[in-house]
Amino acid sequence: MASTIAGLLQWLEDTSLAAAIRQSSWLYPFLEIVHIVGIVLLVGAAFLFDLRLLGFSRTLPVPDLAHHLLTWSRRGLYLIVPSGLLLFSTNAVELAADPVFHLKMLLLLAGGINAGLFHRFLFPDTPGWQGRSTPGAAKAVAVCSIVVWLAVIACGRLLAY
Repeated sequence: MASTIAGLLQWLEDTSLAAAIRQSSWLYPFLEIVHIVGIVLLVGAAFLFDLRLLGFSRTLPVPDLAHHLLTWSRRGLYLIVPSGLLLFSTNAVELAADPVFHLKMLLLLAGGINAGLFHRFLFPDTPGWQGRSTPGAAKAVAVCSIVVWLAVIACGRLLAY
């Protein structure tokens, strides 16, 4: 199994696309910029929403804000995933062996689960929150989200050096 994964990673790194990205003086930096813009859209929108859950801007209805910000988060995701995969392909073998990369992937999974749990169990009740304090569970989700996204960003920066 491990040799199959190692072979797949090496194949990915040896593809002509990965080699072209590695060898280009502008393609790798361009992908990094696209990736960072995607992070800004995704994490920026998440932070704004989390701040609302933590009690800031109480006059903004949570459902309306969620609808507006989730559109931007999705757009960020559309930039992050393909650019991240392409960046990964240029150094797949080394990155796959890096514990920081593993931590980043686990944190991304935790962030997705956190968001999924919020939308599945807490979001349906948000219309009733208008004019009232945000429930403690929603605040906990917001704090978790902020911590996880900061940690993901930190891992990404550590991987770049």
